[in-house]
Amino acid sequence: MSKIEETVSVLETKINKVLDKQELLKQANLKLQQELQSTQSMLQAHKATIVTWEEKYEALKIANSMLGSDENKRETKLKINTLIREIDHCIAQLSD
Repeated sequence: MSKIEETVSVLETKINKVLDKQELLKQANLKLQQELQSTQSMLQAHKATIVTWEEKYEALKIANSMLGSDENKRETKLKINTLIREIDHCIAQLSD
């Protein structure tokens, strides 16, 4: 019987160690999930900032072209033509 009791005791010890390790892994996993969520929200904020700066850059390029810069004249003309077509489309819809 002592052999069986010893085996049971060893098994209990091993099971307790496994359960402790499982709990530690759960806590580590939770911490990693929180870090991931935080990092993802930071990434979204950075993406939004990048989009804002890209829009500002495009607006500055167009404004610069309108002020006489030759660098982006073609893009500015295309943008103006697109805006004119959109306005014409709106006028056409209003007149129907």
